[in-house]
Amino acid sequence: MNLLELISTRKSVRKYLDKHIPDEDLRKILEAGRLAPSWMNVQSWKFILVKSQENKDLLSELSIGQQQVKNADALIVCVADTNAWEEAKITHIKNPALNPALQCDNGILIRTMEQVIYPISYMMLMAESLGVSSCIIGAMGNEVTQIQPEIYEKTKKVLNLADGQILSTIISLGYDANPTETVKQRKAFDDVVSLEKIGNNF
Repeated sequence: MNLLELISTRKSVRKYLDKHIPDEDLRKILEAGRLAPSWMNVQSWKFILVKSQENKDLLSELSIGQQQVKNADALIVCVADTNAWEEAKITHIKNPALNPALQCDNGILIRTMEQVIYPISYMMLMAESLGVSSCIIGAMGNEVTQIQPEIYEKTKKVLNLADGQILSTIISLGYDANPTETVKQRKAFDDVVSLEKIGNNF
């Protein structure tokens, strides 16, 4: 299967078999994230592999009780690390448009959250290539949603997150309990792709 076919058949899976993912495959998935593109090579992310039921239960509570978090074989907690920009503040690149480290706190936060999207995509595609299903979890307590503040503070302590490190996303991983053929519901190509300006078909 080529990459485009893999992308076209991948789907979010929320029910998993009671079957363990080999550590070798988990390492490959995480390595794909490590190798993702990064602005100025800052690599403003950290990944926490969660396998214990205790931590899965806590993260399920943080994500308003989503069962795929509790029942996944493993989770990857994706952390947006705003601290990673510190070294970039003293580089020779002094234009804030080119160096997000020189932007305001909100600009740094936005760019950091944006950066984490790249390894998330890489990890999910690597998982799919290994026959491991996944689901992105974004509905949870953190600095962005401002929900579940007490549970979030507890979670940050359990995961040993420092100030400036934001739990941005959870990826649940497991083997699909109900495999079916995927039919992507997406807008037509010409609705999202234009040539030179909006409205001109490619």
